[in-house]
Amino acid sequence: MRIVKLTKETTENILENMLKRSPTQYGTYEASVQEIIENVKTRKDAAVFEYTEKFDHAVLDASTVEVTQEEIDEAYNIVDPELIGVIRRCMKNIREFHEKQKQNSWFTSTENGTMLGQKLTALNRVGVYVPGGKAAYPSSVLMNILPAKVAGVKEICMTTPCGRDGKVNPVVLAAAKEAGADRVFKIGGAQAIAALAYGTESIPKVDKIVGPGNIYVALAKKAVYGNVSIDSIAGPSEILVLADETANPRFVAADLLSQAEHDELASAILITTSQELAEKVSEEVDGFLKVLSRSDIISKSLDNFGYILVTDSHQEAIDTVDAIAPEHLEIVTKNPFEDMMKVHNAGAIFLGENSSEPLGDYFAGPNHILPTNGTAKFFSPLSVDDFVKKSSIIYYSREALSEIHEDIESFAKSESLTAHANSIAVRFEGEE
Repeated sequence: MRIVKLTKETTENILENMLKRSPTQYGTYEASVQEIIENVKTRKDAAVFEYTEKFDHAVLDASTVEVTQEEIDEAYNIVDPELIGVIRRCMKNIREFHEKQKQNSWFTSTENGTMLGQKLTALNRVGVYVPGGKAAYPSSVLMNILPAKVAGVKEICMTTPCGRDGKVNPVVLAAAKEAGADRVFKIGGAQAIAALAYGTESIPKVDKIVGPGNIYVALAKKAVYGNVSIDSIAGPSEILVLADETANPRFVAADLLSQAEHDELASAILITTSQELAEKVSEEVDGFLKVLSRSDIISKSLDNFGYILVTDSHQEAIDTVDAIAPEHLEIVTKNPFEDMMKVHNAGAIFLGENSSEPLGDYFAGPNHILPTNGTAKFFSPLSVDDFVKKSSIIYYSREALSEIHEDIESFAKSESLTAHANSIAVRFEGEE
């Protein structure tokens, strides 16, 4: 891996390079995505089936687009029962973590007859997108569906690309059943997002779409936002390791490569004050590349977006973490808990040498659907909050309103909104 001495200039160059990975930078795809969306919006099922045949080489119709119980049973016959057991143990941790995020409606009242509050209501129907293509991600199935189930969403519709044979990956299908998907549709890409956003004869319109996907999926989610809600526009995966001279270089190298193997646009960065650690990690990376199965992808990822950054001070290292705002942050230092409190921008934070990033991908419980491309500065991981909406509750008795009605009328008149003022004033006509 390249080792770079961190300066103001190199920091700016790296941040600029990282932003090139953002889906918002791929404007050349937007016209194609918009055409797909408009076609699905207008022609519904017919357009979805045409695009599925064109892109996924699978022939579907209204009778085959939705996964049947027989197909679910077949998936269970294929999947190793031990893996089903692992999925169930992962689910237990994920569910228990997200249960702690649940909020309740609340109300406050006063003696003179006011009541204010907030009413929480689960979304009615949610669409979950699960990627297909180069790899299958049953872990993403769990991370998307379980928070929605905990929140109380009434209906969860999942879409995922099928193979040429019209079948969904059996592990993905088993995970969907275990997690509680109500309906599963065999479609992917921008056409799946459009179908969920606008509805077709076979696929119902949803209130919100969640889940990661490729550039076409990301841009489609961006395009339909407003007609439906979305979780975020996800970019390629990324990991940043903050380490000092106490870190194990072999562990650090292995963790960096765990994200670099996702795709050529993934980013893996080490920030350290130790030149010695930097050199040892680079050597370990070279050794791993000789034996890992996805070394071609990893090499391209590291060539494009992999860095080992050496800083003069620990504070400078922490400041750089905040500037990058990584999706995954590992802190492998003398005092990881202390350093964690100094960091403001990160999607998920892993503390200590035994808390490697894949622990969060699969098993620990916190959600692995995280803000990318610097959006951890203002976005949060997927959570139960993403599947509820909040309504404000306001009640005033006449006595309570009489005490403040003149203030409201005065404020409204100051904005020249006389009808607003009148709406309050009519309730006190004839009174001094």
